[in-house]
Amino acid sequence: MNPIVEACGLTKYYGDYTAVDGVSLGVAQGSIYGVLGPNGAGKTTTLRMLLGIIDPDAGTRRVLGHSHPAEARARIGYLPEERGLYPGMKTTEAIAFMGALRGLSWLDGRKRGAAMMEELGLAHAIDRKIRQLSKGMAQMVQLIGSLVHAPELIVLDEPFSGLDPVNQERLEALVRRERARGATVLFSTHVMAHAERLCDRLAIIARSQRRFEGTVDDARALLPMQVRYTPRAGADAQAVAALLPAGAAAVGEQWHFTIDEGAVEPLLIQLTGSGLGVAGLAIARPALHDAFVHIVRQCDADYVADADDDDAAEAGEAA
Repeated sequence: MNPIVEACGLTKYYGDYTAVDGVSLGVAQGSIYGVLGPNGAGKTTTLRMLLGIIDPDAGTRRVLGHSHPAEARARIGYLPEERGLYPGMKTTEAIAFMGALRGLSWLDGRKRGAAMMEELGLAHAIDRKIRQLSKGMAQMVQLIGSLVHAPELIVLDEPFSGLDPVNQERLEALVRRERARGATVLFSTHVMAHAERLCDRLAIIARSQRRFEGTVDDARALLPMQVRYTPRAGADAQAVAALLPAGAAAVGEQWHFTIDEGAVEPLLIQLTGSGLGVAGLAIARPALHDAFVHIVRQCDADYVADADDDDAAEAGEAA
């Protein structure tokens, strides 16, 4: 891997609160990398430390070869979680202004901005002022402004938030196009569907710590395969239950249960030779959503267990 973004042990405190606790990650050049986590997990703080907007209290970061990310600012496109444009500006002026902050000329900014709006199906809004746009459309304009200078690294904080399904599809297409251009894309989200479709690799942050790092398939492989089996009509329910793994549940005519990947072939042999028949059979990996929920719930359970241990220790000391 040729990392274009590296973080090692990033930590940030706000008083007694630990917002980010020892997060490490590496983003390969030319990849799409997702930082996933529930609300308040520390995603935004992590991105801000990576970009040099705030400094970590511990740990190191390196972005585009610089240990001080601000030195690479002109090569980065950043869409913050807090959106904001001057309402009296026309869309192309707003885009050109954002490009100018990264060294792009106003003329090139206007031209590129108009071309990008046309590509995204927003040509009808080229001459409108920001105050005349819907919230989602204004967000797309700000996104274009973050990309108009053709940055090497694109960092998007919750970019899909507030967008309707049409604009979400436009944004996904834009992210893929930027990656095809050679850019590296790093984005945060708590919506698993976008990450599942886009990410080459991802990290899951929960309770301020990185709890997982790998591919989408790596995350899905943390859980067993999900099976939906329908026996031949009239099959004896007790015989079916005796054949299937413990915990199999009847849902209408189907039986739902889970198996490990290595048990798929033995299951097929068992079902076809049982005499119960196979009217329907579906075996699938869990979705990224399922893996995400599993990781976050395990993190919450560990946190509660640690808190209980601390309470017990304090009670023992008091006694």
